[in-house]
Amino acid sequence: EPGADGRLLTRSLLSVFEEDAGTLTDYTNQLLQAMQRVFGAQNEMCLATQQLSKQLLAYEKQNFALGKGDEEVISTLHYFSEVVDKLNVLHTELAKQLADAMVLPIVQFREKDLTEVSTLKELFGLASSEHDLSMAKYSRLPKKKENEKVKTEVVKEVAAARRKQHLASLQYYSALNALQYRKRMAMMEPMIGFAHGQINFFKKGAEMFSKSMDSFLSSVADMVQSIQVELEAEAEKMRISQQELLSVDESVYTPDFDVAAPQVNRNLIQKAGYLNLRNKTGLVTTTWERLYFFTQGGNLMCQPRGAVAGGLIQDLDNCSVMAVDCEDRRYCFQITTPSGKPGIILQAESRKENEEWICAINNISRQIYLTDNPEAVAIKLNQTALQAVTPFTSFGKKQESSCLSQNLKNSETENDKIVPKATVGIPEAEELIAPGTPIQFDIVLPATEFLDQNRGSRRINPFGETEDESFPEAEDSLLQQMFIVRFLGSMAVKTDSTTEVIYEAMRQVLAARAIHNIFRMTESHLMVTSQTLRLIDPQTQVSRANFELTSVTQFAAHQENKRLVGFVIRIPESTGEESLSTYIFESNSEGEKICYAINLGKEIIEVQKDPEALAQLMLSIPLTNDGKYVLLNDQSDDNDGNPSENRSAESEA
Repeated sequence: EPGADGRLLTRSLLSVFEEDAGTLTDYTNQLLQAMQRVFGAQNEMCLATQQLSKQLLAYEKQNFALGKGDEEVISTLHYFSEVVDKLNVLHTELAKQLADAMVLPIVQFREKDLTEVSTLKELFGLASSEHDLSMAKYSRLPKKKENEKVKTEVVKEVAAARRKQHLASLQYYSALNALQYRKRMAMMEPMIGFAHGQINFFKKGAEMFSKSMDSFLSSVADMVQSIQVELEAEAEKMRISQQELLSVDESVYTPDFDVAAPQVNRNLIQKAGYLNLRNKTGLVTTTWERLYFFTQGGNLMCQPRGAVAGGLIQDLDNCSVMAVDCEDRRYCFQITTPSGKPGIILQAESRKENEEWICAINNISRQIYLTDNPEAVAIKLNQTALQAVTPFTSFGKKQESSCLSQNLKNSETENDKIVPKATVGIPEAEELIAPGTPIQFDIVLPATEFLDQNRGSRRINPFGETEDESFPEAEDSLLQQMFIVRFLGSMAVKTDSTTEVIYEAMRQVLAARAIHNIFRMTESHLMVTSQTLRLIDPQTQVSRANFELTSVTQFAAHQENKRLVGFVIRIPESTGEESLSTYIFESNSEGEKICYAINLGKEIIEVQKDPEALAQLMLSIPLTNDGKYVLLNDQSDDNDGNPSENRSAESEA
């Protein structure tokens, strides 16, 4: 089969060509009826003139009671009878010419060319049906405990069916292409014969046609000859193409022949091909239908057999896709809507097709196709993801960027802004995070799962923190700021002496999400007070996690993707040692504001020991209506983001 674009174009053009062939068949039948009527009329003219001649001669044999003066009439009628006899000869020759040069070519075109196309269409349909049956058997092969003998037979059957379908399609397509040339000749050749017959008839009867008609007919004949030459060249080209296509290796027709190491293109922004669609027919019963799918912009389209164009199946913008296990079938994946509602389940025919469909839908869901150079953006994103297995020292950040995030021990205040001290050197990735450190993506559960798991008993927080349904310290806190965030991942780190550890954790978390196609994120409200950092469920207002602000030893926002933020927590262990963990989030607003709030809270903790310094610090921060301090640079845009709009952090990293 040709590539994705070629298959889509071939299927669309095939429907157009078939519709054209059907229209041509109907028109040819109508044209033949009209020509047969002309030929019939000409035959009738021959019989009529013959009868007229006899009737003119019969005048003499009539016994008229008053036959005086009939001798002139009889001689005149004899002359007219001779003229009519000569005209009858001309009409007979014209009728023969019309039969040979007008009716016969159109009959041959209908019986030969159109019938050939119809027969090849039936053969192509039978080959396609056989291929569908073999693919259905192949699709039902289980993943585990496969009978290798049965699998080999099924694979051979699929390959044979594909080769047969390919040969039938090539012959069918060649006939359809040739029909476009032959129909033009078939329309003009009969009329040339008709015109020549009429000219010969009138030339012999009288000089009624001018020589300009001869030159015109000559030019038309030359045109027909040139079309014949083009047809022969096209036929030769198609013959060579058939030989080249049929001489390829047998593995081209074998599904999943490179299952061990498929060459997967992860940079696709459009994809087309056959997939099995899962349809629910009852509460517990399902059916699978093999259909042709293709992407168009941000939409997944499906084109049924015989249709000229495809129809919309699902909008792919901001959706998620992942491989799933379904009914013991291989290579299945599911598309989930942006709201988190499970969508359709599809099955690819091979591991390569499965991974390429997942990557293509993933790239489309990030709306890469809207960029000026979508192919370059897709390549860049996937290269970033693949580099996760090869750690490097920086996360592509600009050292000169004025990030408000920094280590508390190395921070200083100047004009109410936090200015980080210059780093002496960038440590290696292995010095920051141990190679092979696992990443946890679901440490924060969604509200529905959280309530279901803990309904009927005391709720257990996944962070290991205790929780209360009220926040007493918030009432006494000098600082209280709320941010909408989405949890991306957490992992253990080796040091908290530099913000480089946060940047490296960001890189590894985002890369791992891209590689494993993990796009689900849990939304929470991050409340920053002068004592704690709290993660609050936006639906139940229950505290999911609680971190003492004093345990936050490092925090930073990404310099390029301003919505990425992370912090390092130092937690005492029962053995007397301390563990370090980094938590990475995506916020609706700039991560620097979260870092500013955290830094302000830590400053409040430091200056609480000195009442005068505390008063001076509080005077520089505005109050809310309920007496809480807010950030100087905080505006209403902190909560402007729509909580339901989960834009992908990976797509902007």
